[in-house]
Amino acid sequence: MTRAKNYFAWQSRLVLAEAGQRVVEAGCGIGNFTGLLLDRELVVAVDPEAACIHQLRARYGERANLRTLVSDISSPEFQALAALHPDTCLCVNVLEHIADDAAALAAMAAILEPGGVVVLLVPAVEARYGPIDRNLGHYRRYRRRDIERLAANSGLAIGKLHYVNAAGLAGWWMNAHVLRREAQSDAQIAFFDRFIVPLMARAEALIPPPAGQSLLAVLKK
Repeated sequence: MTRAKNYFAWQSRLVLAEAGQRVVEAGCGIGNFTGLLLDRELVVAVDPEAACIHQLRARYGERANLRTLVSDISSPEFQALAALHPDTCLCVNVLEHIADDAAALAAMAAILEPGGVVVLLVPAVEARYGPIDRNLGHYRRYRRRDIERLAANSGLAIGKLHYVNAAGLAGWWMNAHVLRREAQSDAQIAFFDRFIVPLMARAEALIPPPAGQSLLAVLKK
């Protein structure tokens, strides 16, 4: 995250603007995003990797409003989080790593209070799937209609659904389909973060792009 601090800050602002006060973060990893949520009433950080949760707890200590859970989204333990009355389930760059994404989204919807939202950030444009995606453990990239279908099957209404990071999509395509790279280079990431992201963030705040590297979805129960 430190290599792309401008991009992470921009991504975080987009997602935080949609989150409520009682948040379940599905797929929290080591807590890079979790720390930005700790001004909320309740944050439940969930990840299937115990080592990630251990590191997250070491970073943030015994915060009164922070709970953690080592669990898959499909588990009964995850479903038991409904008792905490969450109003938001955040799933940021995680759904593409789950084989059964339909079941995962339905599980997230099930724990929410009526009127609650699932906030997704996922990689976009299936045709741009390439070696970098495979190496990152992505099962897929998403089209708008994929999210619409998943939402409808989970009983969720589309509150917001639009592309972000138009410039990143072009770079991803170049790496995957022209240069045939297996990973992004540090130099690419640094240049993109320093020079492209600040300009692009301002432009996309005015006019959402017709395509982008990611899709931001806010799905209402």
